[in-house]
Amino acid sequence: MKKSITKTEGILWSIALPGFPQLLAGHWFKGTLFVLLEIIINVQSDFNQAIMYSFLGKTHLAASTIDYQWLMFYPCLYMFAMWDAYKIALKKQEDYAYLPFVLSAYFVTVGLMYSPKVYLFGKFIGPIFFPMMCVIPGVFLGLALRSFLLKYR
Repeated sequence: MKKSITKTEGILWSIALPGFPQLLAGHWFKGTLFVLLEIIINVQSDFNQAIMYSFLGKTHLAASTIDYQWLMFYPCLYMFAMWDAYKIALKKQEDYAYLPFVLSAYFVTVGLMYSPKVYLFGKFIGPIFFPMMCVIPGVFLGLALRSFLLKYR
């Protein structure tokens, strides 16, 4: 049985673990698929270990731990699962509502690629915090582009 979720609930549960909102809404196949893909990518990329090292201030160790080839899949999976949760919660279609999610996925992926070279105030940011920072311009540019397209279509 399909259940109703709110947009905020969908996004927040998806931040916790991609697939949770889909499971809450009764989309069992899609939710299970997102959870399994998240686990596979997470384990293969050593993502949790890198997160732990980053939060302990060992960003160089985090960078050397990460398998970038596997982690490159994560931003798109993460943002698509979040977009899907948002879309499930929509009461009516919102034109171009996907743009902040898509542009965030692009920016985070590029941020991950550049993360081995990024220093801020002489400190190495690492493969966790720099891509996270890249969500911000992705969301804002996505919202700006959506606003522009809605205004001038």
